[in-house]
Amino acid sequence: MRVEIRAIGRIKAGPERELVDQYMDRANGVGRSVGLGPVIERELDPRTLRDKAAETQALIADMPAGALIFALDETGKPMSSLDFARVVETARNDGARDLVFLIGGADGHDRPALPQGARMLSFGKATWPHKLVRVMLAEQLYRAASVLAGAPYHREG
Repeated sequence: MRVEIRAIGRIKAGPERELVDQYMDRANGVGRSVGLGPVIERELDPRTLRDKAAETQALIADMPAGALIFALDETGKPMSSLDFARVVETARNDGARDLVFLIGGADGHDRPALPQGARMLSFGKATWPHKLVRVMLAEQLYRAASVLAGAPYHREG
């Protein structure tokens, strides 16, 4: 199952870029053995997009048919790491070919424009910088692949 992170904004060279790349590389390495990947990232330049409606339209353009879509949003559903791994596992086992995560701009998503069935996901009630959300998402994808592979990376409790 292909996994794609689509995000408004670019992460320039620096610690956040290094962390995203590191966790995506790890997710790709472990994910191969459990049917996940490649994990890829698409960054969209916000300077060409006038508002959150345009940002959302750019994020959902060329969406693979039948993709399972998660829009990251502070008002979304919080999920434990194990629950996240189980959602990924279920999608894979149900034959989903694509899993797409959307990270909007500073004003979030234009909810009515999101594809029907898109799930809202939150990393808690705190407001996080978009760069850190991308790092956390890449890490959770690696953690999910590790859980599915039975690796000792995740420790519960």
